[in-house]
Amino acid sequence: MRPTIKLAMHKKIISTFMLTGFLFGAPSIAKELSFTAIGDQPYFSNEAFRQLITGINQHPRSKFTIHVGDIKNGASVCSDETFLEVRKLFDGFEKPLIFTPGDNEWTDCHRASNGSYQQLERLEKVRSVFFQEGRSLGQQTLQLQNQSKVMPKFRAYIENARWVNQDILFVTIHQVGSNNNLDQQVPGAIAEYQARNRANMAWLNNSFQLAKNKKYAAIVVAMQSDIFDPRVPTESGFKDFIENISKLSASFKKPVLLIQGDSHQYVVDQPIKNQAGQTLENVLRLIVPGASLVEAVEVTIDTDKKTVQEVFSFSKYSGK
Repeated sequence: MRPTIKLAMHKKIISTFMLTGFLFGAPSIAKELSFTAIGDQPYFSNEAFRQLITGINQHPRSKFTIHVGDIKNGASVCSDETFLEVRKLFDGFEKPLIFTPGDNEWTDCHRASNGSYQQLERLEKVRSVFFQEGRSLGQQTLQLQNQSKVMPKFRAYIENARWVNQDILFVTIHQVGSNNNLDQQVPGAIAEYQARNRANMAWLNNSFQLAKNKKYAAIVVAMQSDIFDPRVPTESGFKDFIENISKLSASFKKPVLLIQGDSHQYVVDQPIKNQAGQTLENVLRLIVPGASLVEAVEVTIDTDKKTVQEVFSFSKYSGK
């Protein structure tokens, strides 16, 4: 075999090791970690989203991208063709892409403007198009743990995933806008919400326990819903999550970042309270811009810093 071929194979082996090394405790000497967070894209223009992807690909520090759902606007048709068009756009990400679904691609698809689809049928289509057990999207892929594999009781929830990079645990949970599908007006919605909520809470509890056992330095939890959206009704579909994330974060004590979308405006705040009603100082929330704001947020994590506002820093940019 010629030396040039050996060198190419050697580079391929190194590349594969680096990607699989994201998972669960692989050592790293780098001090900081940067990744990209986006959501509610594409909404109105596939071309604008394509330009954003190009911009993301040109950010060398970003190791991967998390997309927190809503791959179409809430008034457009939930067709197979729409999903396949977005999947083709997703294939343009050069680095790993981790996706968690939004309400616009399945819970809201019963609306006449969306095509009057059945919710669970659309959810199964989303799963078949965008999810593969153990592997992310993107031209370079990332090895993942899926709830469907780790917790067989919740075999359906392939979209709930987690991975580790530089001593930081990343977790996605399938929690969506439109009040998390807690809707008495849609046949079957309440039962669907209850089943998925049980899966989400189990995945959240299991992941925080893993982080404590492994002594990870921080946790990032990504979901589609803005859990404090003022449009959420009194009977909130996010009540269990808010209570649970408060208890788990207080017990974890280390930095926690929540990444959310759905309300489209860029926000960094600290809305999570402890049982005494005081702000949990180790929890920070990012809401990514979206819809007409075709922008990405580069997130940098430095766990050597002291305060949560220093551990997590943010830089917003467009694809233009």
